[in-house]
Amino acid sequence: MRCPFCGNLESQVRDSRPNEEGSAIRRRRACLSCGQRFTTVERVQLRDLTVVKADGRKTPFERDKLVRSIRIALRKRPVTESRIELIVTGLVRQLEASGETEVSSARIGELAMDVLRDVDTVGYVRFASVYRDFTEAKDFSEILTAMDAPAALQTEKD
Repeated sequence: MRCPFCGNLESQVRDSRPNEEGSAIRRRRACLSCGQRFTTVERVQLRDLTVVKADGRKTPFERDKLVRSIRIALRKRPVTESRIELIVTGLVRQLEASGETEVSSARIGELAMDVLRDVDTVGYVRFASVYRDFTEAKDFSEILTAMDAPAALQTEKD
């Protein structure tokens, strides 16, 4: 593992432990050259995923990019960092379990929106406004109306 301080490739593992949900291992390391300590996180990766963009370009899937997007949508909301990690881990597992090596950016966005709708409605609207590229106030109105529609149907059934 390359030292983030001096760039040396030799480090020694001082401590290892699984994270809360058991999907990653946190390792505390010490550089053998400069002596600085740093932490790494290792995750199981079932297959390499490729994202197919709307314009047809293909790029490697970046978990951190999904984390950033969801974190921005949930900024200043009552959702913990560990909950965000669980959300992203669930999304990645769902994508890997699909059996496909190529996944469209639209599919990733829709999956993220489905999860966010259940976790935090404000975060859901924030994510949707960027993902669906809202340009007018009526776009917000339409998504809010769509969110209320399933609740109204449920009330009618009861």
